[in-house]
Amino acid sequence: MKIVFITTVASSIYGFRAPVIKKLIGKNHQVYAFVSEFSDNELDIIREMGVTPVTYRSNRSGLNPFSDIKSTFLIFKALKKISPDLVVPYFAKPVIFGTFAAKLAGVPRIVGMLEGLGFAFTPQPEGIPLKTKIIKGILIALYRITLPMLESLIVLNPDDKDELLHQYGIKIKNIHILGGIGLDLRQYPYSEADIPDEKEPVKFLFIGRFLKEKGIDEFIRAAEQVKGKYPDTVFTALGAIDKPRGSGDLEQPAARDIIRFPGFVNNVSEMIKEHHIFVLPSYYREGVPRSTQEAMAVGRAVITTDVPGCRETVADKVNGFLIEPWNPRILAEKMIYFIENRAAVRLMGNASYAIAKDKFDAEKVDLKFLDILKA
Repeated sequence: MKIVFITTVASSIYGFRAPVIKKLIGKNHQVYAFVSEFSDNELDIIREMGVTPVTYRSNRSGLNPFSDIKSTFLIFKALKKISPDLVVPYFAKPVIFGTFAAKLAGVPRIVGMLEGLGFAFTPQPEGIPLKTKIIKGILIALYRITLPMLESLIVLNPDDKDELLHQYGIKIKNIHILGGIGLDLRQYPYSEADIPDEKEPVKFLFIGRFLKEKGIDEFIRAAEQVKGKYPDTVFTALGAIDKPRGSGDLEQPAARDIIRFPGFVNNVSEMIKEHHIFVLPSYYREGVPRSTQEAMAVGRAVITTDVPGCRETVADKVNGFLIEPWNPRILAEKMIYFIENRAAVRLMGNASYAIAKDKFDAEKVDLKFLDILKA
């Protein structure tokens, strides 16, 4: 069977899709990867996987009708030439325009995947700007046209399913909740959390893009409050600045004094091991945050928000705490809980590991994914 994955960034093929693709190739399927953001080195990595890369041009964010029509036509031409049996578009624009192209090309089966609804569907504390509301309206209209063309749609959390079906009334033949794209647990080996003694500082870790929607502002403000009471507490933020969306208060001298910013690290799991608690106060509409899954696999308790996607990672008061978004005061209270109840660091960390093995093991997730693809 010829199978085409349509995406934007090439790194997602060898970064997150590699285990599934290896299984497909092992079953003698011929796999192609359509990518719009790539380097020559990334294309070589894809080829080394046994996958045939096909490049096309598209702007990952924003909606430009002329550019998007051109991209759809290029994808259509490439699909006609390959004549695949199955097309798997993932991320918003590939799902919309890749599905259009596949339908025009007469592809018999299309299975789409949305890993979260994205920025346009993300609530903002000050309200959603008019431009974002317009983009959201256009996306919903396009989803109403394209999603009914799919054999199946895969989402990562039940909130996305309910919103698409019930709030927006989109007709979808079959919709599956995957529950996270999964982790190779061998790459994030479990390491039981140390219980810090009274003289040792408790260490909190944030991993994510430094944009407001990921909760970096709340992390900084909560850290300021905690340090007012427990000045030796350690706070580390690991990630990259996302300039188009804004980087919160990172440029303020106070933030640099309170938070450690180590920059790029080669081994994320080692960084997680060096900390006691993982924190992600995000309100971004993602599927299931990968960074939280990584921390849970290593065996760390989690403080995160009670919002779609994030809430799938925490059983409140079992492996951490769910808090309301945009509230650094409550976040600080939960951080202080771990400082004043240090046995909970290990107890809740072990609970995180148990949940990660059950819900986020890539071997289990991949089998479910392949079953949906019928491949």
